[in-house]
Amino acid sequence: MRVLAWTLAVLIVLLQYPLWLGKGSWLRVHELEREIAAQRKANQALEARNVQLAAEARDLHSGYDALDERARFELGMVRNNEVFFHVMEPTPDKSPSAQPQGAR
Repeated sequence: MRVLAWTLAVLIVLLQYPLWLGKGSWLRVHELEREIAAQRKANQALEARNVQLAAEARDLHSGYDALDERARFELGMVRNNEVFFHVMEPTPDKSPSAQPQGAR
């Protein structure tokens, strides 16, 4: 009778192994669910970017305002009879006298 009990116990443990540690185990399912959630989040971000790019492409195809804006800001182009002013921010003085006392 003892041998039968031990045999059944071993069989139960062997049947439980794939459920907990095998290829389709609970741990693997949980890990895959986390990966799916992360991929869905990445897909949503990419879909939002695609919508934005599609709207920008529509603007470029439909009118000249978007083309004009891109030419001005990205290429630095100006129209005829326009004057371009380049305003530069003052840079901080890097002389030794301008540094705080503790920085030396």
